[in-house]
Amino acid sequence: MENNELQAIWKTLSTEGPKRSKEELQLLLRSKARHTMNRFVTETLISILISAGLFVYLIITSINRADDMYYLTINIILLVITLISLVSGYLSWKTLRGSPSDQPLKVWLEKRTRVLTKWLYGRYCKLHLYLIAPLFILILLSIHVYFEYKPFLEVLNNAESVTGLLVALPIGLFVSFFTARKIRRLRKQQLEFLLDLQTRLYGV
Repeated sequence: MENNELQAIWKTLSTEGPKRSKEELQLLLRSKARHTMNRFVTETLISILISAGLFVYLIITSINRADDMYYLTINIILLVITLISLVSGYLSWKTLRGSPSDQPLKVWLEKRTRVLTKWLYGRYCKLHLYLIAPLFILILLSIHVYFEYKPFLEVLNNAESVTGLLVALPIGLFVSFFTARKIRRLRKQQLEFLLDLQTRLYGV
């Protein structure tokens, strides 16, 4: 849809009808680029907030269950991963945010598409998909055991608790994988639009 819109804008430059001035075109393209980039910024900010919320939960539950070493081990693993996610998310947000008005649009766009291309097509672009299953299992265990108000081993020795975990696991994994793949597909479409725009800018 966005690429079709971009093609429509370019057609106004080649038709015999009213043509946009170079300044008008730059303002329009700047607006389109900022609008699409803001989606990435918003998604990154949501990811940061989710990670921050999980980090706070893990700290609180770890303090409350400091005498349960098995539970504490799970939480410490999750804390390390969540902290890495928080730092990575913040650095990404810091890179992507900002208005293209304070520098040439080509320069502003090229810097950000380089980062996004590395995200979506780089060597570790699918790492988050491989981490979904183990992370979901650890988070599910942390939440389930904590709200059972029993020690970790006691919960896992309870048939009813284990049954609840086994029921929730496949459903949660399906939803997680489905959501992650859909977000990845949408991000690729948005990046393709920005790359298309970047290519066309060299001809302006």
